[in-house]
This record gives sequence, structure tokens and C-alpha cells, in this order.
Amino acid sequence: MSAVDAATADRAAGVLLGTAVGDALGVPYEYGSRPLTGAPAMLGGGLGDYAPGQWSDDTEMTCVIARVAATGADLRTPQALDAIADGFLAWYASGPGDVGIQTRGVLSGVEPGPGSAARLRGTAAELHRSRGRSAGNGALMRTAPVALAHLGDPDAIVEAAHAVSALTHHDPVAGEACALWCLAVDHAVRTGVADLRVGLSRLDPQWTRWLDESPYQPPSAFGRNNGWVVAALFGAWSAVERATSFEDGVVAAVEGGGDTDTVAAIAGALLGARFGAAAVPDRHRDVVHGWPGLRAGDLTGLATRTVGAAR
Repeated sequence: MSAVDAATADRAAGVLLGTAVGDALGVPYEYGSRPLTGAPAMLGGGLGDYAPGQWSDDTEMTCVIARVAATGADLRTPQALDAIADGFLAWYASGPGDVGIQTRGVLSGVEPGPGSAARLRGTAAELHRSRGRSAGNGALMRTAPVALAHLGDPDAIVEAAHAVSALTHHDPVAGEACALWCLAVDHAVRTGVADLRVGLSRLDPQWTRWLDESPYQPPSAFGRNNGWVVAALFGAWSAVERATSFEDGVVAAVEGGGDTDTVAAIAGALLGARFGAAAVPDRHRDVVHGWPGLRAGDLTGLATRTVGAAR
């Protein structure tokens, strides 16, 4: 792709920053860990006893992918997928405060090193067979860097989204959710318009039926089962679709309840792609932080380097 203009670069930077801000804003209220009275705030706590402004596993795993993407790697290649897999394993070994059940089951006991991506995929497939399901929201929450790594290349976005999702979530529904969201992020970064339907033609027709069946429902309509990737995606989209500003959207995502940090992180990526990093309030930008020792400026830097490398 050609060099991006300033507005496009700002929207690209907003993707990772938006993920982190949504995550940290939702942390205190995850699954009712703190009652939401008044406007959501970055109070910390939550299921992982996080510090105020600290992001959780949603952004931590996003950072793993983003650091690989920032090198200019094609995320479909075995080398890049091994690097992501090794990053996931190093993150897990660091003892994160919160880890999803499906993700924990895959990462436990797998060794890093050459072939680590294949080992993770094999473990994920085995867990899927034993449990009969693996379409949780844990792949979707981290997927935004895929769009930046392959900006403007929808075929590559779809392939990479499936490949990165499959490292921990074998169910193709999880991969398709990641592809659909990444295509929407890509479109928003390039045009400034949030449109979930731009990727529907590349997915199973079931997605069109699901979307047609869920118009005009608020995020709270999906709060009771938004651990499921489809409900998480539509809860996030409900918040984005109605938003008149970045903050309006992430607040709506958190107020939807349930897995608040994850849904707000997912929504935050697309909101950042739509409104740009400049639209993120300074009071959030100034305090947001997390593993591996990064802050807001580091996230925008990662996004900028990724898009630059993808030119």
C-alpha cells in the first residue's frame, strides 16, 4: 500500500490505544466484580486485581501480536506464527493476573521454540474435540493488530485472522469473528467509517443472518452470554454503531455488562479506528498502562511502525 496520510495514521494509532483504553475501563466491572454506579472509571481491581488504568489479558495478548506485526512480518507465515506463539507462552509464563479458560488450557504445558505454533494449534484442536466447543471471545479480543499488519489487503487479513485465532481457538466461528472484525477495522482506518457488513461476503452466510437478527439491540442484550465470541462481537458492534464519540462507545460497551473488559477492548479497537487516537481523552491516555511495561505512547508507536512496515 502507499504511504498513509496524517488522518489515516491517527486512526491506525487509535486501534491499539482504543483496545487498551476500553480494556482498562472495563476491568473494574468484569462479570460484576464491582457494581457499576455512575459513569465507568479506570478504578482497577476486577478479576485480576489490576492497578487503576492497567489493562488486562485482552491488551496483553494484543501486544504480543502487535510486537511481531511491528517488525513487518507477514502474520500468515510459519515464522511469524511461531513468534506469536512464543510470545503467548512467554506472557503466560510471566503469571498474568487473568487468563481465559480456553487460552489457559492451550498454553499450559506447551514448549516454546521452532514449531510452537503447530503445537498450540494441535492442543487447541484436541481441547475442542474433548470439550465440543472453543468459540469463546479470547481470540477476538486480541485480533486488532492483524488488520494493521495487512492494511488494505482483505485476502491477507482473512487468512491471518484465521491463522492467529487458531493458535488457541480451534472453532472456525472464532476465526470468522476475528476476520469480520479485522475487515471492519481495516475499513475504518482507511475511510473513517465503521461498517461491520464490509466483510460479510467473505464469511459463512450464517453471519449475515446473525447480523440481520440483531439490529438496534443495545450492548446489554448480549451481556449475559458475551463470553461467546458471537455475542461479544455483536455487543461490541452495538456500542460502536451507536457511538457519536470514542468515549461514548467504550462507555456503552462497559455498561453492557458481562465480560466488560473484553467487549470494551474489542469495541475500543474499532472506535479507535473510526475516531482516531486524537479522540481518546487525555485522562485515559495519561494513566493507561500494562504488560510488558508499556504506556499509551508505546502502543501508538507500535501501530505506526506496523502500518509503516506494511506499506
